[in-house]
Amino acid sequence: MNRFFSLRRLMAVIAKETIQMRRDRITFAMMLGVPLLQLVLFGFAINNDPKGLPAALVTTSQDHYSRAMISAMENTGYYRFDHVVASAEEADRLIQSGAVSFIVTIPSDFARRVQRGDHPQILIEADATDPSVASGAISTLGTVAAQALLREQSAEALAARQSTAALEVVVHRLYNPEGITQYNIVPGLLGVILQLTMVMMTSMALTREVERGTMENLLAMPISPMEIMLGKVLPYLAVGGVQVVVVLAAAKFLFNVPFVGSLTLLLASILVFVLALVLLGYAFSTVARTQMQAMQLTFFFFLPSLLLSGFMFPYRGMPGWAQMLGEIFPLTHFLRIIRAVMLKGADMQGVAVPLAALFLFVAVFAALALARFRRTLD
Repeated sequence: MNRFFSLRRLMAVIAKETIQMRRDRITFAMMLGVPLLQLVLFGFAINNDPKGLPAALVTTSQDHYSRAMISAMENTGYYRFDHVVASAEEADRLIQSGAVSFIVTIPSDFARRVQRGDHPQILIEADATDPSVASGAISTLGTVAAQALLREQSAEALAARQSTAALEVVVHRLYNPEGITQYNIVPGLLGVILQLTMVMMTSMALTREVERGTMENLLAMPISPMEIMLGKVLPYLAVGGVQVVVVLAAAKFLFNVPFVGSLTLLLASILVFVLALVLLGYAFSTVARTQMQAMQLTFFFFLPSLLLSGFMFPYRGMPGWAQMLGEIFPLTHFLRIIRAVMLKGADMQGVAVPLAALFLFVAVFAALALARFRRTLD
């Protein structure tokens, strides 16, 4: 009986595996950290009905009817008027850059039309690149505006009802008037695919050398850490280029996603984004001891980036702390660039901020990788 099963031998194997698991701190941290991360993100950060969306107000009137409209929209919880501008051109720049999700225009003769019952109108322009963001805010607008106007009227009830019924809320869904989900998802998929493949492949760049026993030869060569890093990451830029061509071609010919911006600007932004990713993967390879650990680090980075970047869930719908956390991921900034260039036709000025963030990621990841590089195997 002892030949087939021994409690003593079993306990010895369990003790051995326990010690090995304790020594593999990265794997042990993943076992505890990933479930906790999923619980926090899905429980607190994810919201499919975003509220408190930034909006720009275009109006030259300060009458009490206009103020009633603004207060009513703010009370819905969907609108947050962060910008009051004097011209439609300034408001257009704000919505194109992604600074606001809505433009609310109240005509200067709004109060006079209300008093005369002459079909008063307000204009709502919504950024519909992500259809789920605008739908909730727009669906409640007509009823709320009409009720607010009714409360403000001092005429008799019948006249109030007549003029309220004449109130018209004109809604323009910009950039994606049909609300086609693919227009929002497919450009974002380019960033997700690049992030997963680029970081994973380059994260195994050094650990593969260690496991194959060729790291000693690499360290013995008269070569600097900078040259090793560039030699490891630059070939993957070509792989990323192939993926970019495939995804953009599929977006154009398979999903009919519109492309109204500059191809040169988009390709330059993609190059910076891919460079940041391969440098991040290389930095992971200087931390990990094995290829398995490198893949675990990649997955631990990929999961919150996917959830907090605005790809799967509306970025504006997350609480403030989650939005701040999302800013540390390159994917968040790349999604803003590719959607703005492809769908909105944004120029260099419109994507200057997220593009500058990608350059910052390149510098930080390169410095981190060089600082972590070890000239010995100890």
